[in-house]
Amino acid sequence: MRKISWQGKLARDMLKNVMDTTMGHGFQTGEFRKNPVEPAWVCPEEYEYELVERENFVMEYLRPVQVSTGRVVLQLHGGGYIGPMRNVYRDFAVQYSKRSMGGDVLTIDYRVAPEHPFPAALEDAAEAYRWLIEEKGYAPDKIVVAGDSAGGGLALALFLYLRDHKEAVPAGLITMSPWTDLTCSGESHQTNFYNDPQFGHTTDSMLYNNPYVGGADPEDPYLSPLFGDFRGVPPILMQVGGSEVLLSDTLSVAGKIRKAKGKLRVSVYDGMFHVFQMAWRLIPESQEAWDEVGIFLQIIYGICRKQEGKVVKRVRSGRYRLKK
Repeated sequence: MRKISWQGKLARDMLKNVMDTTMGHGFQTGEFRKNPVEPAWVCPEEYEYELVERENFVMEYLRPVQVSTGRVVLQLHGGGYIGPMRNVYRDFAVQYSKRSMGGDVLTIDYRVAPEHPFPAALEDAAEAYRWLIEEKGYAPDKIVVAGDSAGGGLALALFLYLRDHKEAVPAGLITMSPWTDLTCSGESHQTNFYNDPQFGHTTDSMLYNNPYVGGADPEDPYLSPLFGDFRGVPPILMQVGGSEVLLSDTLSVAGKIRKAKGKLRVSVYDGMFHVFQMAWRLIPESQEAWDEVGIFLQIIYGICRKQEGKVVKRVRSGRYRLKK
């Protein structure tokens, strides 16, 4: 684990202070996620931004102007399966493009609960993935699927679904604080119950009362990928905060990936909160996490192929490696 910076500690404490107010309950239950009120997002001048309407959902397609690399990141946003697309994920898309040296990014505003319970989000993710291959001509070995929170769990579920249905799997996966166990049975739900500034101190939250489950078995691997097997998983970068109740959701899946002989890097950021990468302009931990994302993408896409399996950059945790 990394030692928490003073900026990170300040951000964590500020988040905790907000959660201790009457506003906190709305964040924990997801009420504030359902109908976000945001200003119009302004696309950077060096990018093209297109809305692609599908029958059941909308996709947002971001591409650098006059650049074609053949690389693409499929981003699956967080929000507890109840929140729609938000501006922060449009900013994330720009980061994924820059970190992949000019890659394209497709972010989908998939259907959410309670109107659309499981497996709606997974169906939309699979449709978007196929659209990239069948309609846009991206090769699977040039696609990386990335997601945070619920989107991180969805990224893992998408891999399981594609593999089980004998479809080509992506070249790599990135998860940030993934929600992989909708039974909330992980050890960190107890050990970090009083440490987590966002979901701690209560079970009255979207984690324990989530309408996406619907009538499904919460141990279904396509819903809770922790209960799946990870044979054939592509290389994966997993990032998580050390103070999260969802810490086990990452560490337990990582253990299964190791048993399946998959290549992965697991980075636990000491003292960090849920999806701390959203604070990338403010705290060193977020900046380092995005640096790791860039290294991972460059390895997967062969930009650093000569250095693959070797040291490519130092980070606070040590040298960067993808390990079995």
